[in-house]
Amino acid sequence: MAINNIATATLFQKKLDKLAIQSAVTGWTEPNAKQVVYNGGSEIKIPKMSLQGLADYDRENGYTQGAVTLEYETRTMTQDRGRKFELDSMVVDESNFIAQAGTVMSEFQTNHVVPEIDAYRLSKIASTAIDFGKQVEYGYTPDSSTIIKKIKEAIAVIRDNGYNGELLCHISHTALAEIEYSMLSNLSAVTFANGGVNTKVPGIDGVPFLGTPQNRLYTAIKINDGKTSGQEIGGYTKADEGLDVNFIIVARNAVIAPSKQDKMRIFDPNTYQKADAWAMDYRRFHDCWIPDNKQNLIFANIRDAKA
Repeated sequence: MAINNIATATLFQKKLDKLAIQSAVTGWTEPNAKQVVYNGGSEIKIPKMSLQGLADYDRENGYTQGAVTLEYETRTMTQDRGRKFELDSMVVDESNFIAQAGTVMSEFQTNHVVPEIDAYRLSKIASTAIDFGKQVEYGYTPDSSTIIKKIKEAIAVIRDNGYNGELLCHISHTALAEIEYSMLSNLSAVTFANGGVNTKVPGIDGVPFLGTPQNRLYTAIKINDGKTSGQEIGGYTKADEGLDVNFIIVARNAVIAPSKQDKMRIFDPNTYQKADAWAMDYRRFHDCWIPDNKQNLIFANIRDAKA
């Protein structure tokens, strides 16, 4: 029986979206993006609400009227990324297409899509801290004798800004190892929820540590276009001006990072004209923003000296 390409593409799309959230170390940003309005393509609308503060209550006239303003700001997701993959019909037929395609796309998502999205988001968060200027530290090499103090001081800075909500710490595995050397068996476990899955991770003062590969913890990355000479492999690399980040403390609700897979397409060999093969088109829009009023809810600690 012929494969329903539309239904199969929809199934892959849902599975890959779920995988992207659960396997990304920055998957916690996805729920924040539920407040945006998305109708396809690269544009989204972000709601902006403003309210007036308390006023005196008048015993004769009652309450003072307050104003609520709700408007939507249109943003364009700058990261429009995609790839086409072909599976030769002599190797893959209808009977094993779904299994083979599932393996290919899962591997692609895990090893290429997710790391790039993570690196992009974390570079935007770190660069926001740098641009804000007041909550960034340079030139620190993680050491077991000082790492706890550095993290507690960073947490205190954000708490002193009046934020009592949930904080997260993206931390390099090198820095995390120094914490473990310092605290040995005294490191507490914190429950961290991501993509509907609850896990136990180490933490301090209720702040979970999200161990993050160093190759995703840069202040800036270079996005390869996949076409230019030297960029054919696609993906991303550390930018020339990029610095290595030790850890980032960030409020969970401070980052809006939508990631939308736009209509995955599958063509069978009889439809696809370029080759005798199954063809799969993968395209994803994504971006990352930190609202102006939440830029003081980030602290970045950087290994390299300030440029």
